[in-house]
Amino acid sequence: MGLKYVVKKRVFGFDKDKTEKYVAQNFTAGHLDFKDLCDEVTKVGMAPSGAVKFVLDALIDTLNMNMNKGISVQLGDFGCFRPTISCKSQDTAEAVNSGTIRRKKIIFTPGYKFRDMLEKVSISKLEFSPVALSDNKEEGGEGEGEDPAA
Repeated sequence: MGLKYVVKKRVFGFDKDKTEKYVAQNFTAGHLDFKDLCDEVTKVGMAPSGAVKFVLDALIDTLNMNMNKGISVQLGDFGCFRPTISCKSQDTAEAVNSGTIRRKKIIFTPGYKFRDMLEKVSISKLEFSPVALSDNKEEGGEGEGEDPAA
């Protein structure tokens, strides 16, 4: 199956000309919620669904507790979760403080199994009907077409 992408028009505002260019944007084929994930792990791992949910909930709580302490958490071959921040640059070291922090986030670095999957996965363009393009443009859109996921 592999990964799919769609072509999207982007306006780059870093120059005064507001340059329009086209980029490939990942197309997510769906969403797997927590309950369905637990059901799939139950089937693959042959563990009771209650045990799977309990262990995953405990894992999330443990990740939360440790990352809240500033600790990176390595989950074996799965990968590593680490807390990080980004902040606004300042002219002097003294001007840097907690108020200059813009965002706190968690970075996931995949383990070797995921890296191998990404190296081997096929990538193809998701094609959809040109009618969707003209329909969307008439409704005040930018002519990018409807989201094929909708």
